[in-house]
Amino acid sequence: MPKLKRVLGLFEATMYGIGIILGAGIYVLIGKAAGIAGNAVWLSFLVSAIIAALTGLSYAELSSMFPKSAAAFVYTSRAFKKKILSFVMGWLSVYIIIVSAAAVSLGFGGYFNALTGMPIVSAALVLVAILSVINFWGIKESATLNVVFTLIELAGLALIIFLGFGYLGSIDYFEAPAGLSGVMTAAILVFFAYLGFENLADVSEEVKNATHTMPKALLLSVIITTIIYIAVSISAVSILPWQQLGASSAPLADVASKAMPGSAGLLSAIALFATANTVLFLLVAGSRILYGMSREHALHEALRRVHPTRNTPWISVALIGMLTLAFTLIGSIQIVAELTNFGAFLVFMFINLSVIALRFNRPNVERPFRIPLSIGKLPVPPTLGALFCFGMLFYFTIETVLFGLFVVALGALFYLISSRRRAFQQQ
Repeated sequence: MPKLKRVLGLFEATMYGIGIILGAGIYVLIGKAAGIAGNAVWLSFLVSAIIAALTGLSYAELSSMFPKSAAAFVYTSRAFKKKILSFVMGWLSVYIIIVSAAAVSLGFGGYFNALTGMPIVSAALVLVAILSVINFWGIKESATLNVVFTLIELAGLALIIFLGFGYLGSIDYFEAPAGLSGVMTAAILVFFAYLGFENLADVSEEVKNATHTMPKALLLSVIITTIIYIAVSISAVSILPWQQLGASSAPLADVASKAMPGSAGLLSAIALFATANTVLFLLVAGSRILYGMSREHALHEALRRVHPTRNTPWISVALIGMLTLAFTLIGSIQIVAELTNFGAFLVFMFINLSVIALRFNRPNVERPFRIPLSIGKLPVPPTLGALFCFGMLFYFTIETVLFGLFVVALGALFYLISSRRRAFQQQ
């Protein structure tokens, strides 16, 4: 059976990580977050960055030990030896990707509608269809397109940072109308802007010298995007009052328009590249998770079939594309971001716990990248990461928590039914 090809180097892998992290979050949610945290919205990005960095270290160590697709599924499976737990982690990972991709594609549709008048849902459907074809065509082609789109995204954010230089120091950057609670609530929201670094681990089998390249690419992606996000958020609130940012549906376009009249169209066009880029690599990562789970015999064997000429898991690609199309009717991006983030914090908590478990039950396994700073066998950064992720769960609304637990229960039920069916067929 054909296998995935290792074609990505450190530069492509890092640009992949930066490209999938940058996108709809910073272009859309910075306005909503500023409306909650005020001028201190940069602190919300910093809090989210700390959690992302701690979890990124865990992904770096685990990806150096197990450079395979379906990262969350594989890591928890190796750490806890509980099939139902690892299946639910994989299930949640796929759910996060599908819902995020659908929401971001609608964000693309909104910008496209503003520029052309094409209906939002129609534009979103066309985007997902086109990007699914690119996903099928090959990882190298997808990565090349990612590099181009990422450079365009960076140019747009660099413009916002540049425009903000003339406004620095004009406001109180610690002004938070809702205090610390508001900063933490906004941190939950903007964490959506960091999602993507974990999906880099899902293409490990297509990365050259993955045990050494993946940890570097993961950490570089988180560090670079953190610097960009904090700089953009400080510039944004310096140029446009946080009250106006909170009420805006195109916050960065409005920021640019105030600082440089007539530039709103340019930022909207750049936002198209940002959102399209995010959707593309969510689709890539989602298809690789299905491929990896199938190869681990957790899903139907058809999902691990690789196309003989394109060397891509074409059935997984098609399924992820169709499911994303089906979810394009999701409404508010703020609600979707919170639903997505609840699942992400659950997954990340178990990723951090996986590092801790493996340090105790498999201490002699080779770790090309090892997280520094431990107390005995207990690694400190993953411990802090797990605690942060658990603590953030208490800042979600009860409706979000209940829906998240429903998704978890649904995954567990699906596993129990499918495992019993397999057991019956083997009798």
